[in-house]
Amino acid sequence: MTTEALVSDIVELAGIPTPTFAEEARLEWLAARLAGAPGKTRRDDVGNLVWSWGARRPRLAVLAHVDTVFPADAPLRFVDADGRLSGPGIGDNATAVVVALSAVNDVLTAGTAAPGALVFTVGEEGLGNLRGARHACDSLAPELVVAVEGHGLEKVIVDAVGSVRARVRVQGPGGHSWVDRGAPSAIQTAAALATRLGGLGTPETPVNVGTIAGGQSVNTIAASAELVVEMRSLEDRPLNDFRSALTTVGEAEPCHVTVEELGRRPAGRLDRSSHLLRAVRSVRAALGLPDELGEGSTDANAALARGIPALTLGCAQGGAMHTTDEWIAPETRRARAQAGAGPLRRTPRSLTFARRRE
Repeated sequence: MTTEALVSDIVELAGIPTPTFAEEARLEWLAARLAGAPGKTRRDDVGNLVWSWGARRPRLAVLAHVDTVFPADAPLRFVDADGRLSGPGIGDNATAVVVALSAVNDVLTAGTAAPGALVFTVGEEGLGNLRGARHACDSLAPELVVAVEGHGLEKVIVDAVGSVRARVRVQGPGGHSWVDRGAPSAIQTAAALATRLGGLGTPETPVNVGTIAGGQSVNTIAASAELVVEMRSLEDRPLNDFRSALTTVGEAEPCHVTVEELGRRPAGRLDRSSHLLRAVRSVRAALGLPDELGEGSTDANAALARGIPALTLGCAQGGAMHTTDEWIAPETRRARAQAGAGPLRRTPRSLTFARRRE
């Protein structure tokens, strides 16, 4: 596929609103594109679109999430100028989806692929909690996993950033700011909790209070408030400790406090001696791409948590991820498509690592 054709497909796909938990329209677009393609396609129990080939158990599963962080009514406008293609979700993750589709189709058409699957996953962003990736890893039980993201061509993500997300609700008696003066305020209690929870973080395990809301008016003692908080870490132990701290956060407060866990992403690290990583590094070296390793939170987290060797590859250089000005540099995608296909090919090296259980 030419770069121009890739750009056309990326813009078309990115123009389909696909917030987390509402991925159906984009999956239908992909299913139509896969009609008559080599291999088999099906929808699994959580809604993933699975394109598989070869033996029943895939040696390699490629995961490309289809959901975005933008609401269904977000304006989807795209601009191709000054060497940049920009717009909501253009890189994360429309580029990855289209590049993976093109690269796998090229490999299958050439008849050079080891048994595998390309899974267009649901529920990767936000509170989707890696729903699609978790199910794909459990149901397919692949030997190896490669997650694909639109940004991040410059490095290979080998360390999975885990997280714990929770909603803290505060209920108080409310009342008039003068007549009922002295009554506990749900907002002030929530603010104190936000400060306390933030203090549990470190530079290596940051705690972020993402939202806080509540109250009724300036002259009303707030009867309710809530905040949404997150900890991230490269290790699971701090995340588990944070979960434990959340269960006791409301003790001794003047208002009633409840905590609802919204998501738990596992942390993990890929062994640097992995055959998968060696194969990817070899392909990148042949393409002149940097030999740089990094960390991130992607579908690969689900695989690493299950002991499946996994990493994440980017398809283009870009920036401003999760904003309406998100962008990619289109001329980088051809190299990324070739590198992404590397682990799928039936070369002597790829057959060696694909057949070994790590």
